[in-house]
Amino acid sequence: MFGLETDIFILLAFSILAACAFEFVNGFHDTANAVATVIYTNSLKPNVAVVWSGFMNFCGVFFGGIAVAMGIVNLLPVELLIDQNVYHSAAMVFALLFSAIIWNLGTWYFGLPSSSSHTLIGSILGVGLAFTLMPENTQGTGVNWSKAQELFMSLLSSPIFGFAMAIIIMFILRRSLSKPLREIVFSEPKKNEAPPIWIRAILITTCTLVSFFHGSNDGQKGVGLVMLILIGIVPAHFALDNSKDPIEMKADLIGIEQAVNRIDSTRLSISDREHLHTIKGELTRLQVQINHPLPEHRLPKEERMEARRSLLLISRNIKTILDNGQANLNSTDFALLKKQSGSEHGIRRYTDYAPDWVILMISLSLGLGTMVGWKRIVVTIGEKIGKQHLTYAQGASAELVAASTIGVSSYLGLPVSTTHVLSSGIAGSMVASKGVKNLQGGTIRNIVIAWVLTLPVTMLLSGTLYAFFRWVL
Repeated sequence: MFGLETDIFILLAFSILAACAFEFVNGFHDTANAVATVIYTNSLKPNVAVVWSGFMNFCGVFFGGIAVAMGIVNLLPVELLIDQNVYHSAAMVFALLFSAIIWNLGTWYFGLPSSSSHTLIGSILGVGLAFTLMPENTQGTGVNWSKAQELFMSLLSSPIFGFAMAIIIMFILRRSLSKPLREIVFSEPKKNEAPPIWIRAILITTCTLVSFFHGSNDGQKGVGLVMLILIGIVPAHFALDNSKDPIEMKADLIGIEQAVNRIDSTRLSISDREHLHTIKGELTRLQVQINHPLPEHRLPKEERMEARRSLLLISRNIKTILDNGQANLNSTDFALLKKQSGSEHGIRRYTDYAPDWVILMISLSLGLGTMVGWKRIVVTIGEKIGKQHLTYAQGASAELVAASTIGVSSYLGLPVSTTHVLSSGIAGSMVASKGVKNLQGGTIRNIVIAWVLTLPVTMLLSGTLYAFFRWVL
């Protein structure tokens, strides 16, 4: 495969298998987010619910794009991903995967609705921070902090939003429905009795939406993991999207060069001047590369990682200058640079991609994982957050909030915790019914503790594992 030496091939195969294992664990760890309400309201039998949820998770990964996946990849600095020592790349991959899997399995065993998003991002940050202490890292960069800030805000705000929106939806339902409908919607399901067909249809629809959007968001994290593995271990084949002709890059680079040359550097801060200097240097380097003869319309294998580095540095530095607001560009140049720095139609189309086989593999792993191991966390979601059994209104409200929040986050390319959005939605619906006293303090405390500990524990674990694997490999 790819003409690799035996030991490199083994490392690659084991890494991809571990990534699939992470996504499989993610599937059965997070299944409860979609199926708890339909199971506890007797809308679907458990076996039917998890199979249907698994199928929709599969569809969500396959048709949900790769924006979140690339957000995961770009959380690490360019310098860490262009390490020419393949064993260092393997150390990074193993540290990420092992720390994420260990934490996910541990929280699943104790029935805690922990976040796979927090887990993976904490693992990546731990590796990045450990990399800053490595002797070869002369620049001291280990984490793309601007991207990390985006992800933190997404993960922090989503459960608060879910809690508040569930309360609002419950309030609207109480005020807008007639008394006979309220009595039905706000009643607790009768044991082993399916709800009215229209309520059942609503709950199955919300379950389907949560499952699909969970795949489109959480599943993309697995795609991002596999791309980190492929870029780190076999960069010659995956650093760039080889289905695109590098010659097409010439027009992009010329347009960027003309626009940045019109930036008045005297009006920029010292740091932005350095960013501008970096952009111009990388543009020159890339233009030299693509002006050489390109057999089969591809860059030579040994140059692809450097080209990826240049493209990412150009994109990242343009975005920084534009965000700082001192570039003083006309609207045409501003729009061109904005498109080139952050759009799938700009230069990032050469670096931000995932092969179909990767998406299919992760889709299957997540879908199959969703079909097993669901019961522990379903019990927590369905019985232990509130002191009352889930009503139809509470289940539909929580899942509607979860589906909409995850869907919007996926569209924006931001990872979000499906677990925390749904569990906070259920908590909000419980509070809307009978106030804060309706929450089970012990369960809420455990969920909050898991939420608080996930990032520091996974950062420490992955950073330690990275140092260990660098020593061993």
